[in-house]
Amino acid sequence: MTSMASTSTAAPTRTVRIGSRKSQLALVQTHWVRDELQKQFPELAFEISTMETHGDKVLDVSLSKIGDKGLFTQELEDGMLQGDIDFAVHSLKDLPTRLPDGLMLGCVTQRENPADALVVHAQHQDKQIDTLPAGAVVGTSSLRRLAQLRHHFPHLTFKDIRGNLNTRLRKLDEGQYDAIILAVAGLERLGMGDRVHQHLPAEVSLHAVGQGALGIECRADDAEILALIKTLENRASTDRCLAERAFLRELEGGCQVPIGVNTVWANDTLTLTGLVASLDGQTLIKEEIQGTPAEAEQIGTTLAQRVRGRGAQAILDEINAENRS
Repeated sequence: MTSMASTSTAAPTRTVRIGSRKSQLALVQTHWVRDELQKQFPELAFEISTMETHGDKVLDVSLSKIGDKGLFTQELEDGMLQGDIDFAVHSLKDLPTRLPDGLMLGCVTQRENPADALVVHAQHQDKQIDTLPAGAVVGTSSLRRLAQLRHHFPHLTFKDIRGNLNTRLRKLDEGQYDAIILAVAGLERLGMGDRVHQHLPAEVSLHAVGQGALGIECRADDAEILALIKTLENRASTDRCLAERAFLRELEGGCQVPIGVNTVWANDTLTLTGLVASLDGQTLIKEEIQGTPAEAEQIGTTLAQRVRGRGAQAILDEINAENRS
């Protein structure tokens, strides 16, 4: 690889292969990474290779029932380990906290709004999450969202929803649901920010670990690629996400368990809020911790130990046993 500072207009010196899922959102995110790197390294050629993951193929089964270990990442990780691609772009919330040997999280990009969004059917444009009528059908495929919303709004009816973002919006607009819950960041990245009817406050729905950020995964021994992707790193976003991922990793929870977080980075202080909820929404165990950004991972680990001590582990054990049955 040529110098990182090169501005040569000669033919590319090598081709860097980027792995991505095939979904519209995944490709928008991957194209953004490619374009940003191309601006900085015009001497390189960047090629996108798309793959369909297990989570993309199985759409008729609840996510919690098909496992969570690499559900949206394994095929991409196999491609890196086999040398077919140099790095992969993920929605960080989909990337497991324990990666295969030989791979690493090389970069976390600047985070977009990590909040959950309420998106409503046209007949409910005058409503908010707390004023939807009793029995209104709300779609979500996330146990995290489901547990928290059941706790706050037991009068609503919740129904699983799968498919890519466009498919979910179509089902909503057809009247199969009164409202659905999506990530603000995903809608905004696809130019659909106008569909966000309400940003759900953290008091109602703590977001998923890593939500709103992109995680770029690469081979741990590829120093050249690591140096390349590090140019896209945002330090504040990285610290926040490392704290969140340490919290999740210590609890040994995958993406399909009701674990929510919120992080605030201000005045050189990192504040992390973490939650574990029972599926029925009856029990919410929530704690908060503060520390310096340099202590991000220790903050997450300590907070996980605190909620475990308050009974979180029993909740997670019960949910994991149910998912395996």
